[in-house]
Amino acid sequence: QVQLQESGPGLVKPSQTLSLTCTVSGDSITTSDYAWSWIRQSPGKGLEWLGVLDYDGSTTYDSSFRSRASISRDTSKNQFSLRLTSVTPEDTGVYYCTLGWQATTVPTTYTYWGQGTQVTVSS
Repeated sequence: QVQLQESGPGLVKPSQTLSLTCTVSGDSITTSDYAWSWIRQSPGKGLEWLGVLDYDGSTTYDSSFRSRASISRDTSKNQFSLRLTSVTPEDTGVYYCTLGWQATTVPTTYTYWGQGTQVTVSS
């Protein structure tokens, strides 16, 4: 059973960079055909797909976040991370790391989810 656990600061100041890490257990992040994604839910909004890290290390981002988001991995720790620069209060929300069997932009296609971590952007 694959398990995902998000970690990172719960409070970030406007204009700063948000950094979150997802620690994966139960399988390797380099397993073929796995797609590791970051998804968030902001107050009053539905689920937003930010981007995906494929098992081969390639990344794809939603056009809305492409200029600010970066997803990377540390295979030695079986972790992948999200960096979101120049945050504003609109980036407040619950951030989830997820696993799916193909790299899609549709949040509901991802099968395994972490419990989510609340991030608040405020001065």
